[in-house]
Amino acid sequence: MSAASCLLTEDQFLCSICLDVFTDPVALSCGHNFCKSCITEHWDVKVQHDCPNCKEVFNTRPELQVNTFISEMAAQFRQELNRKPAAAAQSNSSKPGEVPCDVCTGTKLKALKSCLVCLVSYCETHLEPHLTASRLKRHQLIDPVENLEGRMCEKHDKLLELFCKNDQMCVCMMCTILDHKTHDVVALREEYEGKKAELGKTEAEIQQMIQKRRLKLEEFKQSVELSKKNADREMAEGVQVFSALMETVERRLNNLTDTIKEKQRETEEQAEGFIKELQQEISELEKRSSEVKKLSRSEDHLHLLQNITALNAAPPTKNWTGVRVHPPSYEGTVVRAVKQLEETLSEQMKKMISEAELKRVQQYEVDLTLDPDTAYPKLILSDDGKQVHHSDVRKDLPDNPERFDPCVIVLSKQSFSSGRFYFEVQVKGKTEWGLGVVRESINRKGDITLSPQKGFWTIWLMNENEYAACADPSVRLSLQSGPEKVGVFVDYEEGLVSFYDIDAAALIYSFTGCSFTEKLYPFFSPGPNDGGKNSAPLIISPVNQTEESNH
Repeated sequence: MSAASCLLTEDQFLCSICLDVFTDPVALSCGHNFCKSCITEHWDVKVQHDCPNCKEVFNTRPELQVNTFISEMAAQFRQELNRKPAAAAQSNSSKPGEVPCDVCTGTKLKALKSCLVCLVSYCETHLEPHLTASRLKRHQLIDPVENLEGRMCEKHDKLLELFCKNDQMCVCMMCTILDHKTHDVVALREEYEGKKAELGKTEAEIQQMIQKRRLKLEEFKQSVELSKKNADREMAEGVQVFSALMETVERRLNNLTDTIKEKQRETEEQAEGFIKELQQEISELEKRSSEVKKLSRSEDHLHLLQNITALNAAPPTKNWTGVRVHPPSYEGTVVRAVKQLEETLSEQMKKMISEAELKRVQQYEVDLTLDPDTAYPKLILSDDGKQVHHSDVRKDLPDNPERFDPCVIVLSKQSFSSGRFYFEVQVKGKTEWGLGVVRESINRKGDITLSPQKGFWTIWLMNENEYAACADPSVRLSLQSGPEKVGVFVDYEEGLVSFYDIDAAALIYSFTGCSFTEKLYPFFSPGPNDGGKNSAPLIISPVNQTEESNH
């Protein structure tokens, strides 16, 4: 195309009737140009001959002559347009599932837009008139869609541009006059905006549902992972426990066989000694017998008489009449060994079960710090909030509602209203102490009754060696030895509070069937100083992993 033609806009070469590049362009006296065939067909169907653009009426049908200059320019322009789709055809040709251009001949290019006025889908090249021609810019363009005919009313062959709310359907202008005359009809865009808002709300709800399900999915995955972790741990502990039990059984079996073998060896050694001694005597007697026989055959009177005296003397022999080899009795040996094994295994299993139970609750360890706002004024708390002991000096502290007075008590800052939790406290060197949990609404002033009915689940050491659980009535605890470290475990939903002797890996006491409806606070009482006898602090201690693994 020449440089001059490049300065012309594309709508200058378009016929306003067919909206395509001029074919055999003709000019009317009013100055407007059309394809010869387009204006001819236009006049063939109309009574009067006018210009489609300016509506100027001609008294007689004009003689049409092709404008050669415009025809040549249009031909060059058409060639340029044809080169563009040919070059882009390879890369922009419509693929399965894409809307093809309705104007393209030969290779169908992918449509970029569909026109709701023309009911035609256009590729990039054929869309250009709608973007540049002023009259076509008013047409409504949408993303390419197939079956544009479906946007026409089948009954009235008009564009579906309205929406009937009564029948929930798209209608044309004629429908509102005839079939939907009294119905609530709105513009498509108005209904579109409403439905789009509804879809947005629906999408938000769906996304929320998706998020909830993703969280639930993650929960399931975590449950499976936790189950696998617990299964692996239980199997490892099972292997450890049963290996220990089998070692005990094998050791006892070896002891049994060694005992039986030892008895048999002693019997054999005794019998072998007797046999050797008897064989020696038999050998001596056989020798004497041979000498006697030889002398008895002698014909020499003097020789027989001289030697008979020596042969008549009895040889040195043992009286074997009362000598016996008594086989050891094995009766009851196996029964006694099995009984002892049973007792050993029973003790060992009890210990292992206690250790396993302690390990199980220790996994719910929580990090606690003491709350100074609840501490009795004579209590001294460490800076890190992990230790407390009683002093004989009362501090001047505000008497806030949370503070215990005159009871020697302090609570933790942390509270719990669900699930399980566990903590350990060192009580070594103390002659009096109290530990447990309390509900939030307990009485903190004056005389306090320590019982579950009043919101206290605690155990105490009193008078150095008297242990008790503050139930209703109080339960005296018989412990083989005083614990140096106590573990406290709470299962809120189960209504369980348990206390453990850590070093012995033994359960001290459990409150069961409790009903928890409020926040629970860990409870600590170091007891009075007692002239320095009970000055050792209560110490909140982390679970000792090394100690735990040695149990």
